[in-house]
Amino acid sequence: MLDPKFIRENLDAVRKSIKDRGEDAGLVDRFVELDEARKKLVKEVEDLKREKNEASKRIGELMKQKADAAPAKKEVNELSDKIKAIDDELEKVEGSYRSLLDLIPNVPHESVPVGTTDADNKHVKEEGKIPEYSFEVRDHLELGQLNGLFDLERGAKITGSAFPLYTGQGARLERALINFMLDAHIKEHGYKELFTPFVVNRKSMRGTGQIPKLEEDMYRIDEEDFFLIPTAEVPVTNMHADEIIEEADLPVKYTAYSACFRREAGSYGKDTKGLIRVHQFNKVEMVKFTTPETSMDELESLLLDAEDILKKLGLTYRVSILCTGDISFSAHKCYDIELWAPGLKRWLEVSSCSVFTDFQARRANIKYQPSDKTQKARYLHTLNGSGVALPRLVIALIETYQNKDGSITVPKLLVPYFGAKKIEPGK
Repeated sequence: MLDPKFIRENLDAVRKSIKDRGEDAGLVDRFVELDEARKKLVKEVEDLKREKNEASKRIGELMKQKADAAPAKKEVNELSDKIKAIDDELEKVEGSYRSLLDLIPNVPHESVPVGTTDADNKHVKEEGKIPEYSFEVRDHLELGQLNGLFDLERGAKITGSAFPLYTGQGARLERALINFMLDAHIKEHGYKELFTPFVVNRKSMRGTGQIPKLEEDMYRIDEEDFFLIPTAEVPVTNMHADEIIEEADLPVKYTAYSACFRREAGSYGKDTKGLIRVHQFNKVEMVKFTTPETSMDELESLLLDAEDILKKLGLTYRVSILCTGDISFSAHKCYDIELWAPGLKRWLEVSSCSVFTDFQARRANIKYQPSDKTQKARYLHTLNGSGVALPRLVIALIETYQNKDGSITVPKLLVPYFGAKKIEPGK
């Protein structure tokens, strides 16, 4: 969440940032109302407590003098009742105040373009050439059926639509890609591997900003008030909740594979073809904890780490800066990486690399202790990026490396993980 002091001192800037996101800027006006009401009640209760203390002292003096202390005792009782009533009101205002802070999004960085949809995103880089073929290309659904890579009908029978079942060489390809990406991030990019729970509590979901804003998009287990994770970002970031990390240990860099679960309640009817938009998918995530001074530079290196995976696989991709209307609730700045899918003839997003400033750290209470021990612990900055998500990576990979006979050439660096140079029908 944003620092309330920052909001007070930058009301117009926060109001503009919310408006630029296409959201209700009235949140700022509501914040001002609650902030003023809170301050007023705090002052009233403090004044009453001072009066009560003075009245209590008078009771002691009157009793020493053996004078009538009944009026003073009555005054103390009346003041106690007033204090309790105001404390009760203050508790309600505080609750509304905290809830409102949870709904105010992060302020985008000055380099984030103002816009309303993904059409307003700013393309900043394109790597590789759009591949050309001497034959009519197939899309991933045709290639998947021909090579027995996945069975969407049986996946739907087991669970429901958009829960894919990978089979044979498709299952092996998923496993190969996961291990390939983890090894690259660990051995070459300097991340520490984690394997986290796939279920988290409400506090963790709030810590990274998924709730309350996006709760309807999440899968929830009612009995324990747990959630299936939408990304490994949630458990990895929250593993340091309520902790203080030494500045000398920063940046901390983690990578983790996880299954990811998203209801995407507002997306029904969109991109439902094949693996484009599914409710369960695999992903390798990268998470960083940094000082405020280095977080923007760390964002650039995070992006390069994600790009490196795609370069190693020889895929054509482009990078965009997301506009204010497309950036996530918690993000300060976000890069999206999209792969070219020749069969679908379109770009598919496979990674988002974001810096959150201290927005998540405040919600999860994650701080760092400066090397100068005379300074107080400060909120650190968090970052995360997909390194990368698999369904659309698989789409782009098999469509890019398809052959005329329907077989698929396995990228050279992936061969040791997959165990063969080709994906072929009947294997």
